[in-house]
Amino acid sequence: MKTEDVVTDVVKQKKHRNRPDLQKFGEENIKPGDNARYLRYAMVAMDLPPIDISDPKQVEQRIKDYFQFCMDNDRKPNIRGLGNWIGVDSETVMRWRRGEYRDETHRGLIRKAVAMLEEMWWDYGYDGKVNPANWIFIGKNAYGMKDQQEVVLTPNQPIEEARDPSQIAERYELLEDPDQKN
Repeated sequence: MKTEDVVTDVVKQKKHRNRPDLQKFGEENIKPGDNARYLRYAMVAMDLPPIDISDPKQVEQRIKDYFQFCMDNDRKPNIRGLGNWIGVDSETVMRWRRGEYRDETHRGLIRKAVAMLEEMWWDYGYDGKVNPANWIFIGKNAYGMKDQQEVVLTPNQPIEEARDPSQIAERYELLEDPDQKN
């Protein structure tokens, strides 16, 4: 059986949705050629020669090469792509950024690179270039943003004048029997 016949059989066996409005769910904004283009961009990192990641000069040059590649190809840079170009995973990039590892040699240059990514993230959000939910997700997961409300409780500050216990008891009696009058 030919490969194309196998693919056709698999496609036929896939469950089809009964709802036409969900036929392209999750792929509404994908245009023909997008997936191939994204994969080509990602594969460039696979073909790069390895660098000595302990050498900050080589890491810095690879960061510059990554940003230049993104400019040349009109591609949005990201932390995962940055890590792929350096030859480490994105968690290692973030560990370097936090100073947990290679603090003296890598922290400064990684902080600059991630700050550039964060600046672009802000610009994309302000200009409406990304879905707001994605923008929030990236902010929380890549740049340490969080939803936070501060509630300050100040104890021992009564809302109204203090009453003596007999006044409070009298008030409760009125609440229990509304027919009573003052």
